[in-house]
Amino acid sequence: MRQDHSKRNGSGFTLVELLVVIAIIGILIALLLPAVQAAREAARRMSCQNNLKQLGLAVHAYATGNSVFPPSFCITPDTVLTGNNGSWSIHGRILPYLDQRGAYDRVRLNVAWDAQLGTGVPMLRIPAFLCPSELNDTARMKNGDPYIYPQTYGFNFGTWLVYDPVDRRESDGAFFVNSCLRAADYPDGLSNTLCAAEVKAFTSYFRNTSDPGPAIPSQPSDIAGLAGGAEFKLGPATNDNTGHTEWCDGRVHHSGFTTVFTPNTFVPYTHSDGLTYDVDFNSRQEGKSTTQPSYAAVTARSYHPGIVNVAMMDGSVRPVEESIELPVWRALGTRQRQPGEPLIDGEF
Repeated sequence: MRQDHSKRNGSGFTLVELLVVIAIIGILIALLLPAVQAAREAARRMSCQNNLKQLGLAVHAYATGNSVFPPSFCITPDTVLTGNNGSWSIHGRILPYLDQRGAYDRVRLNVAWDAQLGTGVPMLRIPAFLCPSELNDTARMKNGDPYIYPQTYGFNFGTWLVYDPVDRRESDGAFFVNSCLRAADYPDGLSNTLCAAEVKAFTSYFRNTSDPGPAIPSQPSDIAGLAGGAEFKLGPATNDNTGHTEWCDGRVHHSGFTTVFTPNTFVPYTHSDGLTYDVDFNSRQEGKSTTQPSYAAVTARSYHPGIVNVAMMDGSVRPVEESIELPVWRALGTRQRQPGEPLIDGEF
């Protein structure tokens, strides 16, 4: 008996119909992916803000336990550090208030961190120190071996001057070398003063130049003109660029930021290798000279489109748009409003 093949075949898909279905599925996936990516970015931003909240609370817990907010760096002014890493960062000082008491108890803050590599603490990946959007969430290498872990939150070291070993001039930021500040030492108010902001790990930078003087650079291109005699920490490989790669180190290019430029400003420097880098600058490592001041342009940067997340000295956390006006950004970076600086009402 013959079968009716035409009736059976009529119930299936034609090739054209199959291609149409595949095309529709492809369009739906293309429409869905941006929504998924946006949801993931929103989750990362929230996690980043939570990290900053933890840092802000830890700074206050430190102040409660020690009567003052933590210093950025500790050194006897008339002493030049013979080692490279003689003072621990704020990150290291607040470890007990971030559920890291075990790590804190394994080290001595009055001994250089790189003399305590055997403790394993410098290689710890501290979750609260790392934004989930950071592209280089990996240990910094040295001589082919893991050396130390980076961090992506810098503390507010002020506008331009970081440290002057001669006349003891203080940075105008929330933290500085040998500082012993209390809440009353922030005339602008804790809610109007930056505590910490996002920075990028493995930042290109150069340091230890001639004295650039107290005049604040007016535009990003000015920084390249300060590179005479510099020690460069940049290159085509990730580990060539070592800014913000040592969470233990209290110096500005590792654990701080300054407000010379607004967030996410591209600061160009074209190196002899022909590549142009987005750089930070520290004129003299804190503690490496008894005569030359340290000035720094260390920019707050983030992988969140259009913003950086910040913590204020009152513990609040908020995003700051990269389009913020420079005078407002600098005013937020100072403890005390300078003549001509704008009033800040908490909305920016």
